Amino acid sequence: MDLGNLGLFKLMSRKMDWLTQRQEVLSQNIANADTPEYKSRDLKPFSFRDALSDSRRLTPVATNASHLAGTRGAGGLSQEQKVRDPYETAPDGNNVVLEDQMMRMSQSSMDYQTITNLYKKQVAMIKSAIRTGS
Repeated sequence: MDLGNLGLFKLMSRKMDWLTQRQEVLSQNIANADTPEYKSRDLKPFSFRDALSDSRRLTPVATNASHLAGTRGAGGLSQEQKVRDPYETAPDGNNVVLEDQMMRMSQSSMDYQTITNLYKKQVAMIKSAIRTGS
């Protein structure tokens, strides 16, 4: 049984992937804290709404000529990096604030641990259901 095909597990995996990518971007920001003209970056916030409206969802098929085609929003989960508005910039043009970056890293770490715990609990529930069902 591949848990990656179940909706909840797929969403949790995508959130964990996003958190991993964010940790990499934040670590690059910290590594370049003393680089002149370096601008800190961050990922677009992860939204479960965007993840649910991902383009990989099944699209309805018209089985009758009178069916309407329907429309879908341009949602989707894009991992584009963006430059945030700096509120503190050093004289050399670097806008990395180490305290801010460290707070973001710790928040990402806590979120990752939370998702990991949820994943474990879901697997334990499935195992329990399989054991009691047989």
